[in-house]
Amino acid sequence: MSGRSLCCSPEGIQKAKKALIHYSLTQKALAEDLEVTRQPIGKFFTGKPVDRNLFVRICDTLNLEWEEIVAEPASEPEVNQDNSIDIDAIVQEVREKIKSRIQELCGTMRVLDMTQPIGLNEIYTSVNILEKITGQRRLGIDELLQHCSSQDFDLFGLNRITEKRLPGLEAVEKYSKLMILGKPGAGKTTFLKYLAIQCIGGEFQAEGVPIFVTLKNFAEAANKPGLLQHITEETMNPISSIRDVLTYGKALVLLDGLDEVREEDSNRVLKEIREFSDRFPKNQFVMTCRIAAKEYTFEKFTEVEVADFDDDQIFNFTNKWFKDKAVKPETFIKRLKENNRIKELAASPLLLTLLCLAFEESGDFPANRSELYKEGLDALLKKWDAKRGIQRDQIYKKLSVQRKEDLLSKIALTTFEGSDYFFKQKIAEQYITEYIRNLPGANIDEEALQVDSEQVLRSIEHHHGLVVARAKGIYSFSHLTFHEYFTAREFVVVRQSSEEALQNIVSHITEKRWREVFLLAVGMSPNADRLLLLIKEKIDFILADDQRLQEFLLWVREKSLTVKFSYKPAAVRAFYLSLSRSLSRSLSRSLSRSLSRSLSRSLDLSLSRSRSLDLDLDLDLDLDLDLSRSLDLDLDLSRSLSLDLDLDLSRSLSLSFDLDLSRSLDLSLDLDPELKNLLQKLREQLPSRQESGKWWLTNGIAWSKELRLVMIKHRNIGHDWQFSNEQKELLQQYYDANKLLVDCLNSDCYVSREVRQQIEDTLLLPIAEIKQRQQQS
Repeated sequence: MSGRSLCCSPEGIQKAKKALIHYSLTQKALAEDLEVTRQPIGKFFTGKPVDRNLFVRICDTLNLEWEEIVAEPASEPEVNQDNSIDIDAIVQEVREKIKSRIQELCGTMRVLDMTQPIGLNEIYTSVNILEKITGQRRLGIDELLQHCSSQDFDLFGLNRITEKRLPGLEAVEKYSKLMILGKPGAGKTTFLKYLAIQCIGGEFQAEGVPIFVTLKNFAEAANKPGLLQHITEETMNPISSIRDVLTYGKALVLLDGLDEVREEDSNRVLKEIREFSDRFPKNQFVMTCRIAAKEYTFEKFTEVEVADFDDDQIFNFTNKWFKDKAVKPETFIKRLKENNRIKELAASPLLLTLLCLAFEESGDFPANRSELYKEGLDALLKKWDAKRGIQRDQIYKKLSVQRKEDLLSKIALTTFEGSDYFFKQKIAEQYITEYIRNLPGANIDEEALQVDSEQVLRSIEHHHGLVVARAKGIYSFSHLTFHEYFTAREFVVVRQSSEEALQNIVSHITEKRWREVFLLAVGMSPNADRLLLLIKEKIDFILADDQRLQEFLLWVREKSLTVKFSYKPAAVRAFYLSLSRSLSRSLSRSLSRSLSRSLSRSLDLSLSRSRSLDLDLDLDLDLDLDLSRSLDLDLDLSRSLSLDLDLDLSRSLSLSFDLDLSRSLDLSLDLDPELKNLLQKLREQLPSRQESGKWWLTNGIAWSKELRLVMIKHRNIGHDWQFSNEQKELLQQYYDANKLLVDCLNSDCYVSREVRQQIEDTLLLPIAEIKQRQQQS
């Protein structure tokens, strides 16, 4: 027995119970008087070890002499004067006997759809530990929101707001008894296996004996052995040797998966762990459990949490995964950086493994991201436990996997519509109550429903990690990606793409934060025809009531008709819409040299001598390939005009026509003679390089206006539309919404050829012409 704890003898227990009755006390009342929990008081009255100071205080309260009721201390292993027990030799002997077993048990990992196991050291990425449990932080919703990206709400930033992040090995060295909590797939078991391998390999606590216990296996072992006996049987060592190792504090005891123990075995296993850790207190203990699993209490264990992967950990894991494979890690990382939503999933080791498996198969992520996310959700909802033979106790038996998904979809849409990325626990429980009260045979008693809703929320967090506590009493979806996925699922799956549901979703077409929801909804729709047509209709009416903007669209159409080459009409309209928008912005500003230089980088057009001045761009504007590029504000019009003016002019001006006067004027082009003559005269007005700075300050604006008038007359380009701020905002919404529509069409969704063609034919047309075409069809 440790000198820091005492046990009550059988006779002493009887005396204590009599004293309790004499003073009209209960164990609960005694605990309250001493300001301690019930647990140590219960230990005192059952003869289990209790802290020495508390033992004495209990005796004083009951007016007992502690020396008269204390049990005799357990005898320590005999150590003769001649050192007949050599603990170091015993440790080495046990290490040798268990080495192959530890390597077999902990040396490999295999998860999800991996076709073969992989060596732990080949893939292991060091974990970080949070010394403050995420769900126990006292933060408000406003404080949480401050740590998310302002431009594009991103839960990834929450990984960085905890004060202390400690490398896993340092945490084990710092705390002798450690309870490691974490979400499903956070890497808890992998970390414990790594500790065992490092220890048996002499890299960590080389003088100790790693004892790895899968608590599920211990709980379900035949004849229900005690923990010491189970360890002895598992390590195939004499019980005396294991006892000696434990008594002298030479063991690294690794207890994995407390949450995986069945409900009927829970009390026995908890009792065994407590007694075992009290009996052998000198050893290092590390235990793992899922966050929110149960209300476990281990007084002498320090609770910490596994942190999500940061960028460096993702990079290290990826480099190891793709080492010596056809797909290169830098390719994976590049595509990951291009998609924040997928990158957010990579913060979970389990989901990062899934992403690597998917990417390795095809060398890219699926175009239809909803399929990728569904695979990730299936992993958390079904596969992760099923692959390991774990059956969870269902708090609410009527909630099948589909019912859970339906419930999450309802919560997702309700909170997403209100921009409630974080929501209070009571709010979440209300949503759950409203859902489960309508299930067949549900208990409609309000008090019972409240209890059930609390348990369901905790069960979803514990079992699947899809909804997690971000602070005390505040929840969110574990990833924004899943919040958006379940929001889309509510429209398409739960409400089965009803007309009301589709009208609801398209009402959000101008809200940027709904972009991913639209892409996911289109992707998961069995047939996206109706949804895409409603999106198109909603977009067309954004500018329908503004005559000036309709005139602008009419000009875009007329200008596109002058192009005589094989570009699709919608692609040409997209080019002129994008170009004119960027020009109207630049012309509303000063033609200062510094500004125009910055603009010149994005207006470096290319024309072939044999093509028309406007659109001889040699750009890939084919809608089938990727019209979204032609709708991008930062079009890479990166060729050089055969109309070359002075290089200094291109840097100083970058005018907003569909040409960039980027080198020196070449009048050999087949131009209209009058236009050619006017351009020649404009060129002749330009100063030499040495005089260009002063000349532009004096003459630049007038020269630019003259050039504008020439281009309007002869090329029908360069109009100054003078849109109001409100019109500019409408045009921006129209532009963004059309870009989203094209992205939807290119997202590998299922859409009929007829609908795809109809949308393509009427893209970016004025409303009058669209209605005329509809009447003619």
